[in-house]
Amino acid sequence: MSERTATRDGGGRERRIREIVATARGKRPRFRDEIVTMAHGAGGKASQTLIEGLLEPAFGSAALAELGDAGAVDAGGAALALTTDSFVVRPIRFPGGSIGELAVNGTVNDLAVSAARPLALTVSLVLEEGLESDALRAEVEAMASAAGAAGVEVVAGDTKVVERGRCDSMYVCTTGLGARDGRASVGTRAIAPGDRVLVSGPVGSHGTAIMLARDDLGLDADVRSDTRSLWPAVDALLDAAGPHLRCMRDATRGGVASALNELARASAVAVTVREREVPVDPPVAAASELLGIDPMYIANEGVMVAFVAPEGADAALAALRASPGGERAAVVGEVADDPPGMVLVETPFGGSRVMDLLAGDPLPRIC
Repeated sequence: MSERTATRDGGGRERRIREIVATARGKRPRFRDEIVTMAHGAGGKASQTLIEGLLEPAFGSAALAELGDAGAVDAGGAALALTTDSFVVRPIRFPGGSIGELAVNGTVNDLAVSAARPLALTVSLVLEEGLESDALRAEVEAMASAAGAAGVEVVAGDTKVVERGRCDSMYVCTTGLGARDGRASVGTRAIAPGDRVLVSGPVGSHGTAIMLARDDLGLDADVRSDTRSLWPAVDALLDAAGPHLRCMRDATRGGVASALNELARASAVAVTVREREVPVDPPVAAASELLGIDPMYIANEGVMVAFVAPEGADAALAALRASPGGERAAVVGEVADDPPGMVLVETPFGGSRVMDLLAGDPLPRIC
């Protein structure tokens, strides 16, 4: 067999494999698990099965079916966005942030990437008996400071105390209300072939900072969480790219990989990522090597993925790089029409591979 024929046959085999994977992934998941496991909260395949196989059909909400970070609400002519989240992290304070700051920024960011200006929050605290008052005071102050920096007001809340051992120090549940911005119409199904894929900064810092704080790695490195409000970056994007902005997603649980997979599947497009273009800080890359983890799967709390039409990509990139924390923003890939619903990675060595959703729970809970 000639080299040319072998190459052609090899390409046919690769296409067939992708077709099989695409067919399997195109089927609607069914929730058949007998018990809930940690994997159901990891942002991967188990989470997808729980949401699409149980929660979405049960609630029957069109907004929930969009699988966005915030639901659209129209009230008396006001275009609003509503989101809710729960935060469980150990330790509750870590380099670069804490659970209180994380809770505020995470909720603000869910609104921001839905193109909604954050307006107000509610906060519910679940406290463990025995939690030191100084630790509680520090987290309340952290929430107040983060809310002030993000320009939102805490307007309501609730507090519960549970028996010692029933909670990891404290859990924080937040709900956010925002005003949808008219400069762009974004959605999970708006992505189209030819769009550029941007990330707003280096990936993997948040998850790595928490693993180091737990001494899970035995690695002496200065890694800090990237937790921050993304609204200034989104505001700049809306000004610069406006109608060219298709969709945004903050890359929290499951990292950039999960965000890309969710959006590729929702829009029935293919996403190709150039691995060498993805910004990763050296200490994060080193920790990932030690653990055998792809940094694309590690959680972030101040990094988003944006899909932009090609004619707006340069302006969008410039806007991100001029925003706080966005100095290393990059265009990391493009959108194609085939194979639909899949994310492919071009490796630095000239090959390619499928970057799928997480199949289990390889990382400890970090958000």
